[in-house]
Amino acid sequence: MMEEKMSEENRKEVEMLEAQIHGLQAEVVALKRQQQDNHMDIYFKGQMQDALSYMCGQKHVGGKEKVMSRLKEELEELEDDLKQQTQMNGIYLSSCTRKTLQSSDSKMVQQVCVSGHCSELVFQVEFQLSEAKEGQRSERTIIDLNVVMDATDLQNFSSFLSGVEESRDLLLFFRTLRTYADRFDDRCRTFQHFQEKYPSIVSLPGGCRSEVMTLNHPELPGCFLFVHWSVEVSREGGVAPKINLLTKIPERALQLFPSQAVGGAAEAFHSLLRILGPEAAIESVIRAVSLSKEA
Repeated sequence: MMEEKMSEENRKEVEMLEAQIHGLQAEVVALKRQQQDNHMDIYFKGQMQDALSYMCGQKHVGGKEKVMSRLKEELEELEDDLKQQTQMNGIYLSSCTRKTLQSSDSKMVQQVCVSGHCSELVFQVEFQLSEAKEGQRSERTIIDLNVVMDATDLQNFSSFLSGVEESRDLLLFFRTLRTYADRFDDRCRTFQHFQEKYPSIVSLPGGCRSEVMTLNHPELPGCFLFVHWSVEVSREGGVAPKINLLTKIPERALQLFPSQAVGGAAEAFHSLLRILGPEAAIESVIRAVSLSKEA
């Protein structure tokens, strides 16, 4: 009887130990995955390598002050390189995170989240990156892509974003985003320039980043011209400005002007656009509204 009781106690103790072992094994697996997520190979050379070697006690290179001076120079060079890269591509990244979803000897899948902005356009990109290894070769592919942008930017981007997410073409997204931002900034600079040059004629009710510029002469109350300038993005990533001239003329004012001239303002403006380009065409309209050859 005593032996059976001891055997039962031993069995329970063994089961408890086995459960603890399984728990520890699960923790080890989780820690390994966390290590893979956080692991990044970083290689230094030149002054940075010498400085780090000194700080780790591996090398003497002339004292602490000299090491710190070299380290500062290296950091400044890295900052300059980063600024140059950002200025070249116009993409500013504010955060980048990744998480390993699957890992084996032949395949690794990671969840990557990148957020940042290009000019005033804020974006967040999430995608799964799959890396398959076959012998000495490895191939990386994006197997899932989701792009999130500010609601104010979705009006002209919705169709394009749908196409990008379907094709999983990340390069096309960033290239188109940069082009769109450039055209967006062109419009902003043009509107702001004319508002500063013709303050009595030009107003921007929605600010310089809106799509509409209003033209009105103080001596012609109720008579308005609106320059509507949108930036259209096709599903394939083509970016093009679309500029129209709209009129708001009260009935009483129409009696003072030939109806044909007022009615044909939009067509005449489009002709000016084709011949002169956006800025010169808009300025021609502004000068006409000012009722003076020299505004």
